[in-house]
Amino acid sequence: MIEKIAETSQPINEIIAKRWSIRAFDINKQVSKEQIISICEAARWAPSCGNDQPYRFIVWDYYTNREAYQKAYTCFDEGNSKWVHNAPVVICALAGNLFRKAQTFNRWAQFDTGAAAMNMYLQAVTLGLMAHPFGGFYEDKVKEEFNIPENFEPMAMIAIGYQADNIDMLSEYNQKREKADRERVALKDNFFDSEWNNPII
Repeated sequence: MIEKIAETSQPINEIIAKRWSIRAFDINKQVSKEQIISICEAARWAPSCGNDQPYRFIVWDYYTNREAYQKAYTCFDEGNSKWVHNAPVVICALAGNLFRKAQTFNRWAQFDTGAAAMNMYLQAVTLGLMAHPFGGFYEDKVKEEFNIPENFEPMAMIAIGYQADNIDMLSEYNQKREKADRERVALKDNFFDSEWNNPII
């Protein structure tokens, strides 16, 4: 099992530091219904514009509905298909572009859906699981196969499960990616003080 605690320039929350996007999931370890509901509940309490909660999430569980899980699997691109099949749970995050009551355009929907998804990743780590969001899937196929309304956009897939004890099930390419150091752009390049491009540190 690989641990890759973020090497941060300042102290941050332990759960944030421990979270990373693994590919070596253990398909033989079931994620319980209680854990899945806990992850969904964490998403429910994310902030959103006007408390509109414009997101929806579809959960596919290998252990409770293998047929639906396999149908979802056919929507993933070739690169992700090589490792996602090891994850016992996959969740699709969707953003609705209309406010629930007013039915007017909600320009913050995708931002809010991302916030809810982030809560999912962190709750997964809290429960001893890991989550890997990915964008390599066929959006139109997802919408067709799962009867998604026109005003909802599939934003990302999220693979969830326990980390495997080893990475032998991965291709050589993905084993290298699994072992690679975690990297981020320097703080000064993305965070500015008072005006554009004035580094905060």
